[in-house]
Amino acid sequence: MTEPLTERTVGTGGFRVLTMNVLASGYADWEARRQVISDGIRSLSPDVVALQEVVRDDERDEVTELLGTGWNVVGHPSSAADGTGAALAGRWPMTDAQSRDLQVTQRTATTPWCGVVAVEVSAPQPLGPVLLVHHKPSWPYGYEYERERQAVAAARLVEEITADRNLHVVLLGDFDAAPDSESVRFWTGRQSLGGMSVCYQDAWDSVSSDECGHTFSPRNPLVRQGDMPLENGRRIDYIMVRCGDHGPSLRVAACRRVFTGPVGGIQASDHYGVVADLALPPHTPGRWAEAQGITAAEHNGGGRAGRPVRDEEVIGSGTVTPSRHRLGRPAC
Repeated sequence: MTEPLTERTVGTGGFRVLTMNVLASGYADWEARRQVISDGIRSLSPDVVALQEVVRDDERDEVTELLGTGWNVVGHPSSAADGTGAALAGRWPMTDAQSRDLQVTQRTATTPWCGVVAVEVSAPQPLGPVLLVHHKPSWPYGYEYERERQAVAAARLVEEITADRNLHVVLLGDFDAAPDSESVRFWTGRQSLGGMSVCYQDAWDSVSSDECGHTFSPRNPLVRQGDMPLENGRRIDYIMVRCGDHGPSLRVAACRRVFTGPVGGIQASDHYGVVADLALPPHTPGRWAEAQGITAAEHNGGGRAGRPVRDEEVIGSGTVTPSRHRLGRPAC
């Protein structure tokens, strides 16, 4: 069993989000890995789960194998010939699902299950409606041109859906691109692409700006054994919150990597998962706290309630605090 994480850093008005590329079931003893992932997800108790490299068709439903019953699930618009694809699951009712297949060039035919799904969920008050966006662009190293165009297509879909609506938007998935890539820089508001610009707060960066947080790492034995054995390590799995004019509409209370080490000798996947606790901010962005009757003491008090934190990473059956630097520099 994966060691349970510390209790949630948010209560009423908050929720937990997980993204995990589970590595297709044709690799590395799926039955053993499935049990490790299933037990780990149960201990995390997320409200929203984005899964990549899962099969969900008439013959097999790996999403239910991992999550159990009682979840609302929306799959990606297409899958590979063997059924491999992606799915978004939530505990709350889902409505108005929209998707794009992200086939933006001739080369993307080699990545048939790339796509984006956006679905609105009815979260309990005071949170209210939330738009969940599960993004999966093309994976090959040299396809950053495609990932840029796919990011723009996904962002346009979100803008079309939100229009003048006041919605929280959470973007998550395996983006197959490092933070300094053009596609991720676009998402985080560091540059424009395709004649448009957006800004999403990267949950990991918001609580751990001096940590690299690689989610696809040569330290993972399944990466070394896999079809990318010379991988140097990258952070390519993300949870982000859309920003309005005055910043993100949700506070990142905590963010951490999970499934980073073996459990009973079994490594869950070649990717590490990312989990984040999201909550309403102390007061509405775009307004001064005093205008909402919130005193400075109330705004700044409460420790975790007023600032984001980063918990220790889950490494197999225990926790460790990873080294932050190599030769005096961040270990990126």
